Amino acid sequence: MARRKVEVRREEILRATVDEVTRLGFAHTRVADVAEALGISTGLVFYHFDSKDALLSAAFAYAAERDLERLDGAANGSGSAARRLARILTMYGPEGSGAGWSLWIDAWATSMRSREMAEVSQALDVRWKDTVAEVIRQGVERGEMTCADPNGAAWRITAMLDGLAVQSTVHEGVMPRRQVTTWVRRLAAAELGIDAATLRR
Repeated sequence: MARRKVEVRREEILRATVDEVTRLGFAHTRVADVAEALGISTGLVFYHFDSKDALLSAAFAYAAERDLERLDGAANGSGSAARRLARILTMYGPEGSGAGWSLWIDAWATSMRSREMAEVSQALDVRWKDTVAEVIRQGVERGEMTCADPNGAAWRITAMLDGLAVQSTVHEGVMPRRQVTTWVRRLAAAELGIDAATLRR
C-alpha cells in the first residue's frame, strides 16, 4: 500500500508538472509552481525527484510516452504498411498533434542547456524514428515499397516533418499546416517509390 501511494504521488507530480510546463514553458516552471498547484511542499517534490532538471525531464518523458503509445498503436495496427505510415504522418504532423508540438519544441530548446533533458529527448526521438523505419522495412519486405535504406529514409522523412512542424508551430501563419502534410507525403512517396495518394489517411 505504501509503495502504491508513492507511485500515485509521483504520477500526480508529473501530471501537474506537465500542466505547469504547458502554461509557463520549461524555462519558467519552478518546483514551487508544481508544489503550489498540488497543495504540497517543495520538499515532497524533491523527495521524488533529485533536482528540477530531473523533474522536468521526467515530466517530458511522461507526456511524450502518451504520444509514443499512440505511435505504437498506429505502427502495429491493421492495414498495409503504407496505410499505417499514412496514419503516423498525419497523427504526428502539425494537423494532427494539437499542442504536442509546442512541448517537444520547448524540450528540444531546453536540451541545449540540460544534459538530463537532452538524454530523454534523444531517446524518445530515436524511438520515434526507429518505429517509422520498422514500418518501412515491413513495407519493403511485403513488396509494397522500394527502399534500399529504411533507416535513412525514416530519418529524412521525420527530419523534414520535424523542421516544417517547428516552422508552422513557432511562426504561426507562415505556412499552412495542410501544406506541411502535403510536402511530407510527397517526400515519403519519393523515398519509398509509391504514389503520394497512397499516403493519404
